[in-house]
Amino acid sequence: MKAIRRFTVRPVLPEPLRPLSDLARNLRWSWHTETQRLFQAADPEGWRPADADPVRLLGAVSAGRLAELAADQHFLRRLTEVSEDLRAYLDGPRWYQDRLAKGTELPAAVAYFSPEFGVTAALPQYSGGLGILAGDHLKAASDLGVPLIGVGLLYRHGYFRQSLSRDGWQQEHYPVLDPHELPLTLLREKDGTPSRVVLALPGGRSLYASVWQAQVGRVPLLLLDSDVEENAPGEREVTDRLYGGGSDHRLLQEMLLGIGGVRAVRTYCRLTGHPAPEVFHTNEGHAGFLGLERIRELTETGLAFDAALETVRAGAVFTTHTPVPAGMDRFESQLVARHFADDGELPGVDVERILDLGTETYPGGEPGLFNMAVMGLRLAQRANGVSTLHGAVSREMFSGLWPGFDATEVPITSVTNGVHAPTWVAPEVLGLAARMFGAARADEALAGAEIGEAQSADLARPGTPRRWDAVTTVPDREIWDLRRALRGQLVTEVRKRLHASWRRRGAGTAELGWIDGVLDPDVLTIGFARRVPSYKRLTLMLHDPDRLRALLLHPTRPVQIVVAGKAHPADDGGKRLIQELVRFADDPRVRHRVVFLPDYGMGMAQKLYPGCDVWLNNPLRPLEACGTSGMKAALNGCLNLSVRDGWWDEWFEPDFGWAIPTADGSATDEERRDELEAGALYALLEDRVAPRFYDRGAEGLPERWIEMVRRTLVTLGPKVLAGRMVREYVERLYAPAALARRQLTPAAARELADWKAKVRAAWPQVAVGHVEASADTVVGGSAELGSTLALRVRIALGGLDPDDVEVQAVAGRVDTSDAIAEAQTYPLKPAGGHGLEDRRLYEGPLALDRTGPYGYTVRVLPSHPLLASGAELGLVAVPGETTGKDTAGDAGVLLR
Repeated sequence: MKAIRRFTVRPVLPEPLRPLSDLARNLRWSWHTETQRLFQAADPEGWRPADADPVRLLGAVSAGRLAELAADQHFLRRLTEVSEDLRAYLDGPRWYQDRLAKGTELPAAVAYFSPEFGVTAALPQYSGGLGILAGDHLKAASDLGVPLIGVGLLYRHGYFRQSLSRDGWQQEHYPVLDPHELPLTLLREKDGTPSRVVLALPGGRSLYASVWQAQVGRVPLLLLDSDVEENAPGEREVTDRLYGGGSDHRLLQEMLLGIGGVRAVRTYCRLTGHPAPEVFHTNEGHAGFLGLERIRELTETGLAFDAALETVRAGAVFTTHTPVPAGMDRFESQLVARHFADDGELPGVDVERILDLGTETYPGGEPGLFNMAVMGLRLAQRANGVSTLHGAVSREMFSGLWPGFDATEVPITSVTNGVHAPTWVAPEVLGLAARMFGAARADEALAGAEIGEAQSADLARPGTPRRWDAVTTVPDREIWDLRRALRGQLVTEVRKRLHASWRRRGAGTAELGWIDGVLDPDVLTIGFARRVPSYKRLTLMLHDPDRLRALLLHPTRPVQIVVAGKAHPADDGGKRLIQELVRFADDPRVRHRVVFLPDYGMGMAQKLYPGCDVWLNNPLRPLEACGTSGMKAALNGCLNLSVRDGWWDEWFEPDFGWAIPTADGSATDEERRDELEAGALYALLEDRVAPRFYDRGAEGLPERWIEMVRRTLVTLGPKVLAGRMVREYVERLYAPAALARRQLTPAAARELADWKAKVRAAWPQVAVGHVEASADTVVGGSAELGSTLALRVRIALGGLDPDDVEVQAVAGRVDTSDAIAEAQTYPLKPAGGHGLEDRRLYEGPLALDRTGPYGYTVRVLPSHPLLASGAELGLVAVPGETTGKDTAGDAGVLLR
């Protein structure tokens, strides 16, 4: 029989055990080993490390066991110690507070919006890397004391649970999540009623949402939930599942996340007294509508749209994770217009102005589409990609928004992602570090708290924090015994999961005896686990099945592979790749050496990364924005074998891993490229990776392999930390954004908006006139190294004042098409007086400091103290692109 109503009966804890409730409700337990051990001691049989959930555990402990624990003095002492440790963690000053005490100007608070958050398997609100990154961002912010407020949606079905059919086809399941059974609390008004945010929908309808709060250490995470009684059935399903539904459904989700999210933040701050955010950080374009809500708030105070836009932009940060245009969220402009029309959201804000923010009005764009990433960039003064290579890819991809500028000057920087070490490092690794260096010192290193201020912005430079150097003192035997123990744990975990998977595929117990021999704790183990879009090339390893089979079954240097991953429910191509791999792994000849584990998630990942010796990543370069799974593996002493994409491109060194050569420069045919790169992968495994692993010294230890493990930890360890990443966000993006926002008083915002309007109107008349260079420097097309050109140029300002512009010489090496590479800029100053046709004379020196083909040009940019960069307006005047008569000048000079 089916229940007609469902509700949760909460346990009543005896008074001495009441602190257990606070510990269970703060998700710090998900990365705090002592808290996890305390809950395991409370119910050893009910605690499952792979999908641990203290809230559910406390709901299942019997009254008798609770009474027993309440009388156990040893348990109560441990409970007191862990509770006091949490209180000290929450209340004590940390890195951020230390910076404030030293007088550093930092934001009062930051709001961080993301469509998904992977904090713990007990709160399944993530699909892949974007969500895990967002969860790690919150955790690291908590460890550093950054006053962050996370904002997302509560999906009642999460993403999906994955299983396999008998023939290896992915099956999706959507279990219902009851928020009352999750580590969440409902945000309530002072009178006890649930807080609500409301959005207006076309046709006089409304979308209501409640606000659930998860506490991630010191950081509150607000999750909006549309499954409330006030909504009609269609509106109740807006937050039903992550990345589900059609365009209208996704648009409503993103409106609720952005607009409703800002309203939830305002409600939370009003009820709790939390400082209002000065900076709003949009993690990918899904939450981009938050900028429109902030504009609406400001227009209600009397600011005009343009002044409100400048204010919003100053305090906004936008992070893109997308390396290809097809990965962006795009909606039909008519659909967006319908939701923001007079009877929709944001009354009083002109719908045409809204459409202008997201429309692809640039070469190659589709003007009928509304692009959420484009809106995110137009609404944020500061933007970044998530690795150095991805920053360059993003600048190229979005260069149409800044016409006239080289891609290298597009104002998109990069902050390379990091991972939260306390979450992803195995307890056994933490235990070894604590024994060798002391628990406090190890915790500091893994949290990134020991990194000096001079290193926090750029850990890629030579030198690493001294606490990580201490790994060099760990004996070889200790490292190898630990690696074998972790490999053995993985073998046990794989067999258990594989057995469960085959039972769900319909196999009987009598068929599954072979699983007891799957994998070997002494065999080189390779891991590959991630989402399964085509560009990640799940099946590249299968390109030559016979060669792979020979690697797996080598008589003296065998290899074993553990694979996991989910395809999007609508991606049949991805499902076919999974099926192809599963069918290979089902082959009785190799099924003891290669396995596919369904239902990849955080619980599985926390066992998989530590147990592997090599982490494989073979995407199509440069389509991997960052790829943090290899970072998590590295922190456990696993070596990376990867295409030089994402983070591996900037930090790879032969001392601690292998780079798979790419054929992107020599093969445009996709099949030929896969053939070449698969061949390179096989060759690396056959000739370098496996021999290095099995090359044993006098004591039976692979000494050169162990040294690579050491170099991985010492060199990569401090770089891949989420603590390093969050520090960079604070220092390079949050702090400047907060300062810019403070400078934009209403009067300053109006002045800046008016100035931009004036500049845009006058710009068609801004012209670079005749450019002159000192004739005695360049002789016969050549000049000597170390000499100086004296440049003089006449500029038509189109009615602008000299203070409104910056005139620059741009110089550098040139190629055969006269394009300037490695450009440097040199300011030219007004020489006084007006020239013909009201042109002003500018002049300045140009030092010739490089040999070879060399050239220069002159350009004019808008200039204002409140601009973040000269490219911000996307306006530039150069010779040959102006309306003036006299645009001819020197083409350049050749230095020999």
